Formats: sequence, structure tokens, C-alpha cells
Amino acid sequence: MGDPHPKLQAHAVTRTFGRAPQAVHALGPIDLTIAPGEFTCVVGPSGCGKSTLLRIAAGLLRPSRGELTIRTASQRPAAMIFQDYGIYDWKTVQANVRFGLDIQKVPRREANTRATDWLTRMGLADFADAYPAALSGGMRQRVAIARALAVEPEILLMDEPFAALDAQLRTILQDELLALTQTTRTTTLFITHSLEEAIVLGDRVLVMSARPGRIIAERRPPFPRPRSGEIRTTPEFTALKSELWDLLRGEVGTEAAA
Repeated sequence: MGDPHPKLQAHAVTRTFGRAPQAVHALGPIDLTIAPGEFTCVVGPSGCGKSTLLRIAAGLLRPSRGELTIRTASQRPAAMIFQDYGIYDWKTVQANVRFGLDIQKVPRREANTRATDWLTRMGLADFADAYPAALSGGMRQRVAIARALAVEPEILLMDEPFAALDAQLRTILQDELLALTQTTRTTTLFITHSLEEAIVLGDRVLVMSARPGRIIAERRPPFPRPRSGEIRTTPEFTALKSELWDLLRGEVGTEAAA
């Protein structure tokens, strides 16, 4: 039997920015439940509030109305990975990965061991003493992922982490993240514009409307785990991608007409 209690739960979450009469209704109402170990992807048109939802989950924003809770056993349950890497140019790769552990006051020897372990898993062991300026975009994003996972978060929040990368590198990192999260079973909320990314990675794909963003559809990719990137070549993958695009097309049109 799995854990019957959700890891993340949102009830009627709404977010507006500014004050009336110029207030912008950006998000909601949103109801959302994510089970422990579930990888949930959210897709939607630009400006629909996807990143706003993620920032509320991270505690960086408060909802205007409603409530979002994360059931947790630790004081720092969530780790967040941004599109722009979010790593520090003046710290070595090792120090970047160790950063969250240092904040948690993990003893230095243990922190170094855990950071080295994650650098090895991400194929970065040879770059431990390098600085981010010496790394490619894909390597920087690997550092960001290693730093987030080194603190062993209960929930991983990812805001279009591969959007700035070229198509080939994006595919490679999708496959690496797929393999990694299937091993760790970290509960993940993943924001993306890419339908392919959502289908490859997600246990569940949520489609959001144009602003104010609401969840208008939910689909579960019909691929058992463990899965690999080879599912991209299947008829089921193509069919689901087409179905999701049909759902999104109307919302993108609504956004363009606004």
C-alpha cells in the first residue's frame, strides 16, 4: 500500500498582483493534490501562472486566497531549480553543490562526501574544483540539479530548468533527470512549455488555461516505470502529444487575443 496522505495539497489557491482597479488576476482558483513520490508536470501558455504556482509552493509567494500545504517531516522540505541555473559564479562546483548542506549546518566532512557523491552521479566529478564560468550550459544545470538533490528534499520544484538549452542537450538532460528521479522517487512539481518533456518525465500532466491559470485537463502518460526516452518513438507518445496540443492550442489562441 502507498502512502494515502498527499505530499502537496492546494485548495482554491488564487493569486492577484497589484491593487484594484488595476489588479491582475494571475492564477486560480487551483485545486491540486500530489502524492508522495509522484512526478507531476504542468504545461500551459506563457503568462498563465505556472511559475506563480511554483513560487507559492516554494514559499516565495503567498496566495491571495486559498491554501497550499506541504506535508513534511523536515524544516526545509523543498528544493527549487530555476531556468537560469541559480548557481554562484564565485564558488567552485563542489562548493555550489555543498551550499544547501552548509546552510543546514551539515558537518563539513559529511557535506563534502554527499556533494562528491552527487557530482559523480551527474558526471561532474572531474570538475569539482572548477568555477561555473568554465562549464557549458548543460553542465551548469547539472550542478543546479546536484545541489538541489544533495539536501535530500522531500519535494523538488523545477521551473523550466532546461528551457535555455539547445534541443539536443535538452533531450539528454531530460533522459538523465528521468533516470535520476526514478531512482530517488523524489516528489516533483515540474513546470515546462514542452509537451514532449512533460510526457517523458511525468506520472501526470496537468494542462493550465490562459490567465488566470486554472487546471483544465489532466492526463497520465500510459508508460510504466521504469521508462526511458525511447517512449518518444511510440504511437502512444505521438497521440498523447497531439491530444495535449489540441487542448493547449485554444488557450494559446485565447492568450494571443487578450
